[in-house]
Amino acid sequence: MGVRLMVVDDHRLLAEALASALKLRGHRVLAAAAPSAGAADLVVSRAPEVCLLGTATPAEPGVFDPIVRIKRDRPQVAVVVLGPVPSPLGIAAAFAAGASGYVRHNERIEGVERAMMKARAGEAAVDPQLLQGAFTELLNPAAQPDDEGARLLQLLTPREVEVLVRVAEGEDTRLIAAGMGIAPSTARTHVQRVLMKLGVGSRLEAAALAARTGLLDRAAAGPGPLPPQRGPAAP
Repeated sequence: MGVRLMVVDDHRLLAEALASALKLRGHRVLAAAAPSAGAADLVVSRAPEVCLLGTATPAEPGVFDPIVRIKRDRPQVAVVVLGPVPSPLGIAAAFAAGASGYVRHNERIEGVERAMMKARAGEAAVDPQLLQGAFTELLNPAAQPDDEGARLLQLLTPREVEVLVRVAEGEDTRLIAAGMGIAPSTARTHVQRVLMKLGVGSRLEAAALAARTGLLDRAAAGPGPLPPQRGPAAP
């Protein structure tokens, strides 16, 4: 017996192609549409047995909000997500929102059809290998590189970042003071604070550390150095 269903996908052409293929296999497709603010409303109003919800970004916040709405207003509708091989957070988010299944978007039509039938029967429709991969990644997460540049940048004030940039450019205390419109003693104090916060003993070490960690690139991407002050400033 065919399934009464709807197809909702990020790409309308893909939704229509999948809908056509399922019609040829004897299923009743009520609508094929691209997701939008009204997608959940459409599913709720048509009340299919199964909704195939396609997405290219399963881990993006809010992408499964339509499922929450559908399950709230039409709890009998089984939602099967079609998406890329997800991160553990992506597949968890889908089921937490109320999905009955998750199928790879490149799955053969027979696999999609099996998932639809299982979801309609109230079973979880997900490839065991997909779950195994997700659980393996959860138990053995890939190590994330330590972004030392970002961490060090957070230790410095905007004024100290400007001082570090000038140090890396080879400016001495006199040039730093002149360029920033501050007294040489103030410039010297800023330099010492920068060295202390970075945990280095010399200007050369500070410049090398900033270059190695990408700190200077991050500083350049920020709001930029503060405008020069008029006259000497207190340290």
